[in-house]
Amino acid sequence: MPENISTTLSTAQRWWLLTVLALAQLMIALDTTIVTIALPSAQAELGFPDSSRQWIITGYALTFGGLLLLSGRLGDRWGRKKTLIAGLVGFAVASAIGGAAPSIELLIAARIAQGAFAALLAPSALALVSVSFDDDEGRSRAFGIFGAVSMVGTTIGLLLGGALTEALSWRWTMYINTVIAVPAILGAFLLLPRTAEGTRQRLDIPGAITVTGGFFTLVLGTSQAESAGWSAPLTITYLVVAAVLLVAFVAIQAHTHTPLLPLRVIVNRRRGSALIALLLSSAGLFTTFLFLPYYLQITLGYSQLLTGVAFLPVPIALVTSAVFIGPSLTSKFTARPVIPLGLTIAGVGALLLVRLGATATYVTDLLPSLLLIGAGIGLVVATATGSATADVDPADAGAAAASVNAAQQIGGSVGVAVLSTIAGSAAAAFLAEHPGQETVSPVYGYATAYAGVSVLFLMGALLALVIHPKKSAA
Repeated sequence: MPENISTTLSTAQRWWLLTVLALAQLMIALDTTIVTIALPSAQAELGFPDSSRQWIITGYALTFGGLLLLSGRLGDRWGRKKTLIAGLVGFAVASAIGGAAPSIELLIAARIAQGAFAALLAPSALALVSVSFDDDEGRSRAFGIFGAVSMVGTTIGLLLGGALTEALSWRWTMYINTVIAVPAILGAFLLLPRTAEGTRQRLDIPGAITVTGGFFTLVLGTSQAESAGWSAPLTITYLVVAAVLLVAFVAIQAHTHTPLLPLRVIVNRRRGSALIALLLSSAGLFTTFLFLPYYLQITLGYSQLLTGVAFLPVPIALVTSAVFIGPSLTSKFTARPVIPLGLTIAGVGALLLVRLGATATYVTDLLPSLLLIGAGIGLVVATATGSATADVDPADAGAAAASVNAAQQIGGSVGVAVLSTIAGSAAAAFLAEHPGQETVSPVYGYATAYAGVSVLFLMGALLALVIHPKKSAA
């Protein structure tokens, strides 16, 4: 890979390439939520038990989170043009198979394949953004757009999933990926230069095994905790194995000549603070996206489509913040105050959700929180993604990009599992103290989860401020 693609592409071509990469990121982001709303319809048609539902979500998260770092290094080795196109084609094919699946087994297999190709695709797309924009203003705006697409896609997935399921079929929540992938594949072929080749360094196989196994068992353990509890023997076993494997991975990276994730990429204080901010912001945001649809549909009686519409202020505020406000503030004040500011704003928005009861008015009770969370997270993703990939050696660009995706994916998966368990315990305790309040106890659990989300956001703000060096250009 050349030191930056900006030397081989014109300004117009770079922005067209960003459009292609944003399409790829949109496809990945949509699939974190678009299937969620379609699950009841899929279950009714395929006739699978409740115990199989989680694997449609978990299968995707397991392979995506577990293979990210390995895939980042494969992009460095094989060339990001090849891995980007392979990821796009593979994701489209897996989606088509999932849409046509006649059984739950094939649907889960397709979701697992989607996760694997998403892991191949995501680091390559982000690394290509990083090496395509070297001027400060263009880079900030490019990362603002790319980061906004990532978070907006997650929100739009709720709306699109409901609309496609009601208008066509749940199967179109899978087929839609093929529609997005085709122009992205063509654009990648036309815009990416042939010089986007990889390095010939040896692949860190022990590191790949330990980190993939560690992330896999960590996500599996937290998913198990959500259904069986944290004290369950299998949950404890998974988490212990994850800890052992991840410690072994760090030790391997410190001593191998060709590390999968060079420790220099993450021990840098600026990048470290950005990764922590991305991890905690994703944990809080994904938890909010999990509980609010249940609250809107079950407690307030919203339809699937109306639930998606209710979330629209989030992407509007997020895009405005990420594309326009974030880059402007960062150019004036650097990333150090901007990231904590964004997390603090989001934390206040989450805290306001705690007051929601069995009845609520959308404009006065929900809308302020949605706007604050969207605006705050917009500042974080735009600024932190740029900080986490800035000034990285071109040979490490894939590893740095993979660490960003891993922080978001693992943060989201673990955050949802932890706060879901806490919310469930809170709801059960409330019901034990107030027999007969079955309709109120879930709302109490949701409020507990929102309080946890606020704590995560505010803790992220504090850590980002403390860890980020005071004297830094970004």
